Formats: sequence, structure tokens, C-alpha cells
Amino acid sequence: MSVPQLEALGDLDGRRVLLRADFNVPIGDGVITDDLRIRAALPTLEWLQQRGAVVTACTHLGRPKGVPDPAFSVAPVRARLAELAPGVELLENLRFNPGETANDPAFVAELIAGQDCYVNDAFGASHRAHASIVGPPRHLPSAAGRLMAREVEVLLPLRGDPKRPFVVILGGAKVSDKLGVIEALLQVADRLIIGGGMCFTFLAAQGHPVGASLLEADQIETCRRLLESGAPITIPHDITALSPGGKIGDPEAGGEVRQMGTNIPDGWMGLDIGPGTAAEFLDLIAEARTIFWNGPMGVFEDPRFAAGTRTVAEAMAEARGFTVVGGGDSAAALAAFGLQNDVDHVSTGGGASLELLELGDLPGLEALRGAPNA
Repeated sequence: MSVPQLEALGDLDGRRVLLRADFNVPIGDGVITDDLRIRAALPTLEWLQQRGAVVTACTHLGRPKGVPDPAFSVAPVRARLAELAPGVELLENLRFNPGETANDPAFVAELIAGQDCYVNDAFGASHRAHASIVGPPRHLPSAAGRLMAREVEVLLPLRGDPKRPFVVILGGAKVSDKLGVIEALLQVADRLIIGGGMCFTFLAAQGHPVGASLLEADQIETCRRLLESGAPITIPHDITALSPGGKIGDPEAGGEVRQMGTNIPDGWMGLDIGPGTAAEFLDLIAEARTIFWNGPMGVFEDPRFAAGTRTVAEAMAEARGFTVVGGGDSAAALAAFGLQNDVDHVSTGGGASLELLELGDLPGLEALRGAPNA
């Protein structure tokens, strides 16, 4: 997909550049707990500054309701950015203004006032048609930052001609959230592996009782259709479950943890794939030449239900094929297990990576292709 690169901006010495970054980092008690997204923008920031550009960055942070909220101030981000990239100004949280999510032309005009060029390096936000994403390229010479360009370079070929076998692993809570990408990837994947909370709707579609496990009853027929289509879908054949009276995230609350098959008793809750399934998934990953993973296999934040996700993460780290982790909770799991440096690409956008794989485009990319210099 051809979008303008940084070089297309020409001579930047003394010119003002508005950079849309994704600095939506986790913050606890006013302290950034993971600055990966800030560091991911450094190659773009350094390239711009080395060429004499005066850079103003902007980002959203959390989900304020269109009004200033001290709980979502970018002050901690601004302080860390000043350490990593001195001289870069950072505007206050874009979502303090309702014009951001509404794509208000007046807010776009406010953002670009006095700016000469625009760079979008916010891949993780580029599936949103928000003012700071799609507005500036209508008016200013624009380009994709290095992070954005790399995400597109890695992800788009997965839709077309990946090295085979191509194995896709999808987890997370809901089938409905990922139905579009499931159907899109089934057109190209050699094997689609389903885990996480969404697997129980597939199991229910096969006629298995799922107890108190997460279930989307309105998606059972859809899952049955997918399974009966002959598509290469692999779902769990054993489950790690918690008995009635247990509490997720609190081992001290009691409750029994048991490995079982795919018929889950009333009141029991499936919270991870079982060891047999994890071993099967590992073998499929080891044989693949391209692997894409999005979504944990269970509630990995609770150590009793982390084994399935850990197995997949370790299999990704050890795989000989090209490994891509689609951001979000799977990237968080990879980091929790200390394996984030052992895969080929960790996307900075969970939702954006899935939408790009499903649709082949994003509003942010489309906007760049329409820029005056494109």
C-alpha cells in the first residue's frame, strides 16, 4: 500500500511538524508503568529532529468524556518524552476536546494552525476516523512515520502471500469482536486456532455444555456454520476450569481448579485451555512458517490460568517461522513472560492490526493517500 514516507516531506529545516503519536500508555498513581509506545516513536522523532524540524506531538490518553480531566492528563507522558526526545512539545490530551472523536473541522483547524507538515505514527489509533488522524492530511503535506510504515509492511502481506504454512491464533473474550477477521483470515490461513473465552461459543456449537463459562448465545449458529464449512479450525479438546465458589484473580478465595474435557459441569467456569490442547497448539506453531497471534488463551493475569497463554507465548518465541503478535492483551502477555524481544514483530495496535487484516485498509492510511503531496 503506497502512502507517503517521511522523505516525501522534503526539506524540513526550520519547518513545524505536527506528529500524531500513540502515547496511550498505562499509568498507575501518576507513574508510567510501560513506556514502550513512547520509545516506539523515537525513530521518527529522531529522524525529524536531525533534519531541523520543530516537532509538536499530540496523542490521546485513556477515555475522557470530551472534557478536561486531571486523571487523564498527559503530564507524565510529557515528562518522559522530555527525557527521551528533548525539544519535542506535547499537546494536552486530544480527547479533552469533543471535536477529536467527532472529527470536527474546527478542531482540525486548531490542531494544524501554524504547522507546515503532518506525520502519522499512531498506528494503534489509525482505525479511528478522528480529527487528528484523518483531518490534517486534507490540508498539509503528510507522511507515515517509521512505526506506521513498519506495521503496514509487516501486516499487509499476511492478507496476501504469507510463507506457508500460515497459522493464525485468536483468543480473547468474544467471537462477535473478531468474527470479521476470522472470516477474512480463513481465506488465507492454513490453520486457524481458537482459544480464550471465545472458544466456549465454538464448543457450545458442537453441542458441549460449557457450564458458567463465557458464552455468546447469539453467535452459536455462526460458530456452527464456520465449523461445518470445512474450514481448517482447531478448537480446544481440554479445558482448565474453576469450580463454583472460586474467584478469578483470588486464589485465596477457595474453589477447585481442575483439568477436564470439553463437557463442563454446571457452575464450573472454563478459564484456560488445558495442557493437551496447549501441546497441540505448540506443535502447530512449531510447524508453521508464518504465525499471527492475537488474544490470550485464558485469564493469564491469574497464575492458575496462565499456562495456556504461556505455552503459546513460548512457542512463538521459539518458532522458526516469522512471528507476529497483534498487540493488545497478547502483547501484554508476551511482556509479562519476558518474551517481547523474542518474536519478529509486536504490533502497537490490537484493534488496528485486526482491522487492517480484516479490511486491508485503515482510515489513517486512506487519509495519508489523499494528502497534497501523495
